[in-house]
Amino acid sequence: MQKASFKISGMNCGSCAKVIKFGLQEEKGVSNVDIDFNLAKAFLEFNPEETDLPKIKAKIKDLGYKASEE
Repeated sequence: MQKASFKISGMNCGSCAKVIKFGLQEEKGVSNVDIDFNLAKAFLEFNPEETDLPKIKAKIKDLGYKASEE
């Protein structure tokens, strides 16, 4: 498993954090998702054999937010 963190822009409330968390949990290969609304960051683990950082960032974009790697 690989760890990653992203700065999330466009997240305005706790509900936004939940949307991102549940959306990422649905992504194949992603596990242990934690969204910190106060820091505007996402922390997660993923299996690099099943997904990669560009796919994860694309998923966040599809959910309506912007992710930039730390």
